[in-house]
Amino acid sequence: MPEIAPHRQAVLLLAHGTPQSLDQIPEYLRNITSGRPMPESVVEEIRHRYSLIGSSPLTELTLEQGRLLSGALNLPVYVGMRNWKPYIADVVRQMREDGITSAVAICLAPQNSRTSVGLYRRAAFAEAGGAIEMDFIDGWADHPQLAQAFAQRLQPVWQSLSARIGSMAPVLFTAHSVPCRTIQVQPPATGQPAHLDPDPYPVEAKRTAANVAALLAPCGLTEADWFFAFQSQGMSGATWIGPTVEDTLTALRQEGHTAVVIQPIGFLCDHVEILYDIDIGFRDFAAGIGLEVVRPQSLNDSPLLTAALEDLARQGFTRLAAQPHSSPVAAV
Repeated sequence: MPEIAPHRQAVLLLAHGTPQSLDQIPEYLRNITSGRPMPESVVEEIRHRYSLIGSSPLTELTLEQGRLLSGALNLPVYVGMRNWKPYIADVVRQMREDGITSAVAICLAPQNSRTSVGLYRRAAFAEAGGAIEMDFIDGWADHPQLAQAFAQRLQPVWQSLSARIGSMAPVLFTAHSVPCRTIQVQPPATGQPAHLDPDPYPVEAKRTAANVAALLAPCGLTEADWFFAFQSQGMSGATWIGPTVEDTLTALRQEGHTAVVIQPIGFLCDHVEILYDIDIGFRDFAAGIGLEVVRPQSLNDSPLLTAALEDLARQGFTRLAAQPHSSPVAAV
C-alpha cells in the first residue's frame, strides 16, 4: 500500500440499509422513495415479509464485513447506509471528525446502476466536501475474486443436487430488478444531466453470472445449464426489467426440470430479498408448480469476498497516491 499517513486513511463501505424493527418500516420506505408516500397495502406487505424472517441481518453482516476488511488492511473501515442508520452522511461526517483525509469508498452492489449508485456517490461526496480525498469505486462486477466467492458457495450445492436428482441441475442466477425508466437512454432535461448511454447495470449483472458459470464449466456446467432472471420487482406499478424469476421457474418446469439452484449474484449478504424473496416466496411458488428450489449460502463473511474488497481498496489507495492534487477521485 502507498505510504500515506495510515492513521488518516480509511475505507468506506456503502450499502442499502435496512430497518431494525417493524415499526421503522414506514420511515425506511419513505427514505427509499425520497419522501413519496406508498400505498398502505404495500407498507403492510413489506411489514409482513419482514415479520416472517424476524429481522433483516444486512446491517449486522455489513458491519462484520467491514471488521474483516479492517483486519486485512490494518486500517479503519467505516460503514454507511443509503436508506437507514448509520446514514452515509453521518458516517462521512464522523470520518472527518476522526481526522480521515484520504478514503476509498466501495459500493457493496458490485454491478453499477447509474441511478442507485449515483445516490451513494452524491451522498458520500456531498459530506466529504474538500476535507476527504475520495476514490469512489462504483462498479466491480468483473472482479475475479467476486466470481470465485460465488462459485465457491455454488459448486458444492449444485453438485449435490445434481447427484441427488441424477441429472444436471439448472442454475438460475439472479440480481435485483430496477425500473425500466432508470436504465433507459435519457435526453437532457433542464438542470439535469443527460444519460446518452444505456445504463450498465443489466449487462454487468449478467456478466457476473457468466463469470461464475465459467468457473463451474470444468465441473460440467454448460451454457445450456444456467439461466438469468431479475428478482424482487417493486410494487409501485411502474414497469421493471425482467425476465422475472417466476416466469423463468415456470419455463424450467415446463421443460421437465424438477429442481433448480437459485444463486443471487447481486447481493453480498443475507437480507430480506434473499431470506424472504428466495427462501420463502420463490420456494413456495416453485413448490406449487412441482419444482424444488435450493440456494447456496450467501457470501456474508466469505474470505474470498474480503480478499476482493481488500484488492479494491489497495487499488483505490494507489490511485489516490498518484494524484498530483487533493481533489476527489471518481473511479469507474
